[in-house]
Amino acid sequence: MTTVLIADDQSLQRFGFRMLLESQDDMTVLGEAANGSEAIRMTAELSPDVVLMDVRMPGLDGIEATRRITASGDRTRVLILTTFDLDEYAYAGLRAGASGFLVKDAQPEELLSGIRAVATGDAVVAPSLTRRLLDAYVHHLPKQNPAGTQEPTPMDPRLAPLTDREREILTVIGQGWTNTEIATRLHLAESTVKTHVGRILAKTNSRDRIQAVILAYDAGLVIPS
Repeated sequence: MTTVLIADDQSLQRFGFRMLLESQDDMTVLGEAANGSEAIRMTAELSPDVVLMDVRMPGLDGIEATRRITASGDRTRVLILTTFDLDEYAYAGLRAGASGFLVKDAQPEELLSGIRAVATGDAVVAPSLTRRLLDAYVHHLPKQNPAGTQEPTPMDPRLAPLTDREREILTVIGQGWTNTEIATRLHLAESTVKTHVGRILAKTNSRDRIQAVILAYDAGLVIPS
C-alpha cells in the first residue's frame, strides 16, 4: 500500500486529489497540508511514502519544504506539482531533492503512475522532458572563454568513484538516453545497463535517475544546447 501526503494550498484541489487517490486499491492518503510548514511537520509525524507537493504555497513554499524533507534522511520521496511543464520552480524542486515533477493538469492515469513510480524509487520525468527542463534552467555551467569554447574544469569529486564506463553511461543518461537506447548504442545487454545505472546511483549518492541527470549537468559532463 502506497501512503501519500497531499500538500497544496487549494482545498478543492486537495479534495480532488484525495478522491482520486483513495479510489485506488493500492493507495491511501494519510493527510493534507495547506503549506510547506505543515507538510514538513506531517511528514515527520506520518512518514508517508510520497508527498504530493505543490510549489506555490503561503509561508514556506514547496521548494524549501522539499529541501527540508529530503535533507532529513527520511525515506519519504517528493513529487512536485507545478502549473507549467517548464516552470522554473520545477527545476528548483528537483535540485532540492524531489524525485520528479508533474503538471497539475496531468491526466489522472499520469498522476497515479507517477506516484507509484516515485514510491518504488523511480523517477517520473521522461528523459526528453528532463532534458528540456535542465537545458532551460540549469544554473551551474562550465565557464566559457571569449571565443565561446569551454574552459577546462576540475573533475567533480562526486565522479571520482566511477569507472570510465560508468562515467560514459552517466553522460548519456544526462543526454536523455533511456536504458534501451544505452544498451543499443553502446552494444550492451539491457540488464548490464541497469546494473551500471544502479552502481552509478549508489556511488554518487543520487536518490534516483533525475538526481543523476542533475549531477551530469553540474559536473559538466553534459552542456545544455
